[in-house]
Amino acid sequence: MRFSSRVQPVLPSRGRRGRITGGRTRPNPRERNAREERTVSSEVLSRPAGFERLPGRPLDERELRALVDQLAERPELWRQHVAFPDGRRHYASLHRDEHVDVWLLCWTPANDTGWHDHDVSSGAVRVVAGAIEENNPRIGGEPVRTVVTEGRSFSFGPDHIHRLTGVDDSSVSIHAYSPPLNRLGQYSIDESGVMRRMTVDYTEELRPPGEES
Repeated sequence: MRFSSRVQPVLPSRGRRGRITGGRTRPNPRERNAREERTVSSEVLSRPAGFERLPGRPLDERELRALVDQLAERPELWRQHVAFPDGRRHYASLHRDEHVDVWLLCWTPANDTGWHDHDVSSGAVRVVAGAIEENNPRIGGEPVRTVVTEGRSFSFGPDHIHRLTGVDDSSVSIHAYSPPLNRLGQYSIDESGVMRRMTVDYTEELRPPGEES
């Protein structure tokens, strides 16, 4: 199963930093002030609409859940990114800075992330259309299954391992992570029940281990 990605991260741009150069000639003060003014102005950036009130620091689980719940009430920020290309799981980056990133995910019942964790990041999920199912592994028993329907949300810490699948056609969810996702742990369980973890980049497609690419 392949996933379709529509990654549109909102990243802070960086201005050119001035260089300190040696030499005997003293720079013209007007030219120096103009260079400094250009450098400073290029570093001062406003947050995109909908994310102006982020505190500029890492968010805890409670704050992440509050964030996805607030974004759910502002469909003008994410509705245009909803898509279901050929039934594949589709995702779009709504925001990313040094403290938090936010994603929109679109699901069908054929979509399955496989078992994974989020490395050092905490996270939160809000379902804004349809329903998804969260599975949590249990040693010696069947996974704990929770169906999360439209209007419901949940949060988790870095120690959380789960697997998400679509329940209804055209399901949509908003996910937020802090610190921003960098790596994820992908888990596989062989026929003898042995579990192994593989580190993957956050941009890689999660799929159940063993599935064809």
